[in-house]
Amino acid sequence: MSSAIVEEQVVSALVKALGADAVIHEGEALAYFSNDVYRGGAAPKAVVRPADVKALQEAVRICAAAGVAMVPRGGGASYTDAYLLPEGGHVLIDTGALDTIEIDERNAVVTVGAGVTWMALKAALDAKGLRTPFWGPFSGIAATVGGSMSQNTLSHGSTAHGISAQSVLSMDVVLASGEMLSTSASSAMRFYGPDLTGLFTGDCGIFGIKARIRLPLLPVLPHFECLSFAFESFADYHAASREAAMARLDDSHFGLDLALSQGQIGRQEGMGARLKIAAEVMRKAPDKMKGLAQLVRMALAGENPMRAGAYMCHFIIEGFDADEAAHKARILRRMLARHGREIANSIPTFVHSVPFAPLFNVLGPGGERWVPIHGVLAHDQAVPFDAAFKELIAGRKAEMDRLGVWTGTMFSPVGATGFLYEVALYWPDDRTAYHRTVLGEEYLSQQPQFAANAESRAYADDLKQAIVALMQEYGAGHFQLGRAYPYRQRLSPQALSLLGAVKRELDPKGLMNPGALGL
Repeated sequence: MSSAIVEEQVVSALVKALGADAVIHEGEALAYFSNDVYRGGAAPKAVVRPADVKALQEAVRICAAAGVAMVPRGGGASYTDAYLLPEGGHVLIDTGALDTIEIDERNAVVTVGAGVTWMALKAALDAKGLRTPFWGPFSGIAATVGGSMSQNTLSHGSTAHGISAQSVLSMDVVLASGEMLSTSASSAMRFYGPDLTGLFTGDCGIFGIKARIRLPLLPVLPHFECLSFAFESFADYHAASREAAMARLDDSHFGLDLALSQGQIGRQEGMGARLKIAAEVMRKAPDKMKGLAQLVRMALAGENPMRAGAYMCHFIIEGFDADEAAHKARILRRMLARHGREIANSIPTFVHSVPFAPLFNVLGPGGERWVPIHGVLAHDQAVPFDAAFKELIAGRKAEMDRLGVWTGTMFSPVGATGFLYEVALYWPDDRTAYHRTVLGEEYLSQQPQFAANAESRAYADDLKQAIVALMQEYGAGHFQLGRAYPYRQRLSPQALSLLGAVKRELDPKGLMNPGALGL
């Protein structure tokens, strides 16, 4: 029987089992699901959106019986081909409807469906004065808990509590057979024997499709301080960030070079954003006079926070009371002052007020296409890599200028031992179905638009590959591996053999996201 006939039979079986509303197999919607933030891929034969875990298991059983590849998709904000299968003909499983949230206050645990967004989880927990340790990436308006566990990510809460993988107790995973695997033998702790939960973090869905995730709970600390510092050199910035990460005084911090401060971040610093910040500062300030004084400082600063130095770093510090937050801020301020100078704190105040901003940044500040490339470096490699990266860009500057390609950089700590260096790459090019669907015509009609630009697109892709290769030379690790970053090549023969054995045990036909992680 031909593969086309098998695929048609699978679609019919999925429609019959899950209902027509849960299966997309024709029309323009398939174009949207054939693209991620960065580029397009081959179209899936169908997109399935299971309404509950039982429907997910049934969809997997139908695909498995027919030998059809399955690719999981969370919030769709990937830019590493994580859910793009080059050969197509697969079933894309959109987990977005698995959106249940069960809060167990007594046991300090929340159990969420894989499709719950970090913004939705925060809203549910805020109502009870609770939070998870890591509580979402900047893209949490769309990014899902399941997607973050599959891809690994960081941002909010990362300085104090680590990356997404460090804030999970256990998972329920639907295997390629349709069976359910729970990763923990204990409801109270993760590390009961070998860490099976860790096996499914960062796996990009190659071992199974996440159905439910259990996360620990902490109280929300109601008081906060924000600090911003400017640095004249990358070496000064890195030294300050490393010391701050080791001290763990802040909940989270991130850094930007001047290009991104004036571009992607800068365009969010308009009057509407400032009014929102002002409302939040006054609402949250226990001392209204102190809050008013902060607003005056921000108003006097004007646009200066975005132009105060070659590199800027922004810190959000939390405390049980105002004294604790202020005490941590004083210590951190003294530490940072050895390397840079304090500037107005409007950017971290904005981020604290609006932690999950709309996904406008999937296009550049001038409407350009965008892709980030990151590497997590050991501290002794961060400054040498920065010098090598700048040398790479300098050698390509003339061609980049001709084609309208440009870059900016941002940074974040990865615990005390790692330093995330992220390059934002921009080029002039037409939008895709992804941009049109996510951003909407009303927003896009107000933005500059480019015609399709195959030459700039090809050059940007070549530059992206060159940056990844350079990161590898300096021993960088990566999150969100998908199909974009090398992984298999970095494994020892023993590790590769073990990983292959696990894959064959859990997915003997190789149907779960084939090709991701190079497996």
